[in-house]
Amino acid sequence: MRGLTLLNGDLRARHVRTGIFVGRFQPFHKGHLEAVRYALGRVDRLVIVIGSAQRNYEPRNPFTLGERIEMIWRVLRAEGLLDRVLIVPVQDVENHATWVKFVEASVPEFSHVFSNDPLTLELFRAEGYDAAEVPLLNRPLYMATEVRQRMANGGNWEDLVPSPVAEYLKEIGGVDRVRRILGAE
Repeated sequence: MRGLTLLNGDLRARHVRTGIFVGRFQPFHKGHLEAVRYALGRVDRLVIVIGSAQRNYEPRNPFTLGERIEMIWRVLRAEGLLDRVLIVPVQDVENHATWVKFVEASVPEFSHVFSNDPLTLELFRAEGYDAAEVPLLNRPLYMATEVRQRMANGGNWEDLVPSPVAEYLKEIGGVDRVRRILGAE
């Protein structure tokens, strides 16, 4: 029944354009939210693929998978997007050549790929996917590295993330964790 829907008692094929948006989301920031909006302007359904799902408590990956899911879910709920977006974790694999197959086995069928990571784009294009770079929202400002650095150094990081993310990171002591992990304490 995949791809079919019941319309006025008739079973008719319905093509749902599905895309994936791949990232680590450490943390989910306003640039990520703009990328989600961009992707949803081009597909009917979006699967947010949380990459490096097994990584946490590291300088580049301070937040756990569950925390990243919670951040994204809270933003999607606030934006009214939960009915069009799925969140799926995918762990790293040691062999880049097999990673796309691993993603294909981990998420619903998709035809479009959205990312700004050159390797991710290359790997999916090599497998024949429509892989597009997402226009970046003020990239020097809206990037997770900048958010983490500001958190560690006591700078204004809250303006770089959607308010549900800022609230959640405060709830879980995320700023203190980033400061400890990055050695700012």
